[in-house]
Amino acid sequence: MSIPFWCVFISAVLIYVARMPVSTAMKEQGGYNNHLPRQQQAQLTGLGARAVAAHQNSFEAFILFSVGVLMAHTTQTAGWLIDLLAIIFVISRIIYLLCYWKDLTWQRSLVWLVGLICSLLLMISPTFRTILL
Repeated sequence: MSIPFWCVFISAVLIYVARMPVSTAMKEQGGYNNHLPRQQQAQLTGLGARAVAAHQNSFEAFILFSVGVLMAHTTQTAGWLIDLLAIIFVISRIIYLLCYWKDLTWQRSLVWLVGLICSLLLMISPTFRTILL
């Protein structure tokens, strides 16, 4: 499996890693409400609320990133830059989660932007394909 595909897999896992503090926060509210978990999550504050938001944002980021990787793959655009963009995306998403959990707002926005740029560059990578090969 290629590096970008591994990065897609890791990014999919990070969606659920982002949610890990949510369960702890819900238990602190008297237990996990499996009947209405989203209603309970909407009442979370602090770390629990930030973890829910990070989880939701991870879905949003994953869509653009995976589309970018697939666009590069289906157009047979490969090379060191595609690999690097995919790796930087994953690293930025890990840092993003840590910043969200720690409530580091401007740092979180900065690494979010890095991940977004990587996704967008992957999407337009077929246009600069000759440079990569």
